[in-house]
Amino acid sequence: MSLSFAYFGASCIQFSLHYLIFLLIFEGEVLAKQFASLGAKLIISARNEAELERVKKLLTGKHAPDEVIILPLDLASGEDSLNDAVQKAESCFSNAGVDYMIHNAAYERPDIASRSNWVELNMMKLAWHMKTTALDVTEESLKATFNINVMGTLSLTRLLAASMLRRGRGHFVVMSSAAGKTPAPGQAVYSASKFALNGYFHSLRSELYRKGIKVTIVCPGPIKTSSVPEANTSGQKGSSEKRVSSERCAELTIIAATHGLKEAWISFQPVLAVMYLVQYMPSIGYWLMDKIGEKRIEVAAQKGDTYSLSLLLGRKKAL
Repeated sequence: MSLSFAYFGASCIQFSLHYLIFLLIFEGEVLAKQFASLGAKLIISARNEAELERVKKLLTGKHAPDEVIILPLDLASGEDSLNDAVQKAESCFSNAGVDYMIHNAAYERPDIASRSNWVELNMMKLAWHMKTTALDVTEESLKATFNINVMGTLSLTRLLAASMLRRGRGHFVVMSSAAGKTPAPGQAVYSASKFALNGYFHSLRSELYRKGIKVTIVCPGPIKTSSVPEANTSGQKGSSEKRVSSERCAELTIIAATHGLKEAWISFQPVLAVMYLVQYMPSIGYWLMDKIGEKRIEVAAQKGDTYSLSLLLGRKKAL
C-alpha cells in the first residue's frame, strides 16, 4: 500500500507506543520528541555525543529523559563498529531487543557532512541545497554520499535484521526522499543514493515479510527544519516556497509506520504532483522533468525557488 500526504488527510496520533526504538538522529530531534511523548523506549544515535546529550534533555515521556539510551555511532565506521553498536542496542532494557529501527541519517555533500561540530553543520545547512550537475560530481563526493546513505545503512540493517529474525518481529522505518522517486536535476548523486535505498528496502521487505519483518519507506519533499526555520532550498529568506514543517513530517512518519504502510509520501505541491505523474504516468512525468531539468539548475545558481510551480510552468517568477 502506498499513501501520500500533503497538509491534510491524516488524523492526530491518539495512541501510545510501547516499543524499543533505535533512532539514528540527523535532523531527527523532532521525531525523537514525538516518539518519547508516546511512551516509546528510545536509543538515540549520532556521531556527536554532546548533541545526543542535548537532545536527551529535551525529551519528555513515560521513559524520557531518564531512560533514554545514548549510543554514539558513525555509519561510516565499518562493519565491526556497527556490529558492536547493534549488540549494545540489543542488550538495552534487559535485552528486550529493538522493535523499530529508524534510519534517519543521510547527507549529500562530504565537505559538509564530514565536519564533526554540530554548530558548524547547522550554520552550513544552506549549502546542502546547492545544485551540482551529474557530470560535475567528484568521485570523492560519490563515494562519501554512498558510504553513509547506502553502505552504512545497509550494513547496519543486515546486522540488526539477524536479531529481529530470531525474535520473529521487527520494523525498519527508512527516511528516504522524493528525490528517490523522481528525477532530481542538480542532485543526481543524492537521488541515486535514495533510489538505491528504496530498491533495497522494498526487496528486503518482500523477502522477509512472512518472517515478521516490516519496512516503511518515507519519501518527504522539502522539509522546514527547526534548526534553520527560515531556510529554504534556494538559500533565501522569506521565500514563498512551501515546506512541510518537521513536526508535521515526524507526525505523519509515525502514523505511516504504526499503521504498517509500505511507503508514504509527505510534501506540498507541486512536488507531490510530480511524484504522482512519475509514478502513474511516467511518460508525462519524465517529459516534464526533462523540460525543466536544466532550468532548475540555473534557478538554483541564482538562489531561486527550485520547487516552484512557476518553474514547472516555465514562468520567470521562480527566479
